[in-house]
Amino acid sequence: MRTSRSHNAAAGTVALAVHPTTPSAAVQTIEVKVCRAGRATIELSYALNGDIAALLLPVSDRTRRSERLWEHTCFEAFVAGRDEEGSYFEFNFAPSTEWAAYAFAAYRQGMRVLEAARPPRISVSHDASRLSLDAVVDLDPFPSLRSTPLLRLALSAVVEDTEHRRSYWALVHPPGKPDFHHADGFALSLSLNDPPS
Repeated sequence: MRTSRSHNAAAGTVALAVHPTTPSAAVQTIEVKVCRAGRATIELSYALNGDIAALLLPVSDRTRRSERLWEHTCFEAFVAGRDEEGSYFEFNFAPSTEWAAYAFAAYRQGMRVLEAARPPRISVSHDASRLSLDAVVDLDPFPSLRSTPLLRLALSAVVEDTEHRRSYWALVHPPGKPDFHHADGFALSLSLNDPPS
């Protein structure tokens, strides 16, 4: 069952919904402010509201590329060009400021690490009731994204609590188990010129 609707914006704030099979007592809401700052930059600001002390937040001593970030608390953005034939990119941002970037040729197929990806600029802050993560993604190394006036995004988050239970959040959840790669999830159209909705 879909749990959200499509959005169309050059910039704006959207809410993520928790998957009905993975409720979280610790998380109240997750919102994402999205902005396309010119053709080559996407700015993402994730705001998680809830009991931050009840969350398991990964830590690291430096910003670096890492793997399997989705196994713990992690914010994600899947990005496709308007006319792409099933191919898309995945960007992961952890509260540790670790990151990852992948390309897919089609739905869950042909996964490869994006070696050309530049490290996103990530900043994180939190207090007792709010965790904020800002990420600036440089699209310049990816001509298929940089050249299109309209991008399609699927925004999501995995949140792990101190009991090691994970909840899954997305703009849209397709029927069945959590699946951030599903085509239904690409519910945000991000253009250069449209006003926020």
